[in-house]
Amino acid sequence: MNWMAKTRSSNAVNTVSSRPGAISSAGNSAATPAGNFRVSNGMKEFLSQINDEKSPRILDLGQVSQATLTFFIEKGFKVTTEDSLRSWKEFLTAEEEGLRLAPVGNNGGQKISQSYLAEKFLETGLRYPDESFHGVLAWDLLDYFDSELLPRAMERLYSLLRPSGVVLAMFHSRTAERFHRYRIVDTQTIEVLPAPTLAVHAHVFQNREILDLFGKFRSSKTFVGRDQLREALFLK
Repeated sequence: MNWMAKTRSSNAVNTVSSRPGAISSAGNSAATPAGNFRVSNGMKEFLSQINDEKSPRILDLGQVSQATLTFFIEKGFKVTTEDSLRSWKEFLTAEEEGLRLAPVGNNGGQKISQSYLAEKFLETGLRYPDESFHGVLAWDLLDYFDSELLPRAMERLYSLLRPSGVVLAMFHSRTAERFHRYRIVDTQTIEVLPAPTLAVHAHVFQNREILDLFGKFRSSKTFVGRDQLREALFLK
């Protein structure tokens, strides 16, 4: 696979790790051919990276989709799904309600820091053994996570991936006009589905910010689409 040629390397004790250099563009090949369907070269690369593994394990962080599950199961993959954005928002709602109902003087009416909430959420969210998965489908999840949760979630995702494991993520080039979910149609096609708003679009990441977010990963590759979505793959 032709991963990015430009990388920056750093040495640690008895190890050598390299992080991505400037994000490269693979052109405007990830266009929307018709309706809500988009050509996904990112998905094609994601699959090529893990196809040689025996019974690859995938973690899908989006909304549960029967079409996506069927796609992977028919290929002999093992799929774990966790709708992380919904879980995060439900967790925040429950915490806010708990504060509202708490007696005055017992944290009632007080505001809990976002860093505390992020740590508490990850006590139960994304809880899998280290190196459990060959691939992670993050979709556009990272565009919606709170700034305090983002780096902590990235640490967790990195630990969950096996060596040479890969993450496929999507980033909006401008503020999303509406909320979407995604499902896999075939090896190079994704259906983009308008959905009720679950969270407000929080970030429009610049290339350098994306590289910093995935700083522990050793290489990356991106595809820029004409529909304002960038697909990015990151290899552990």
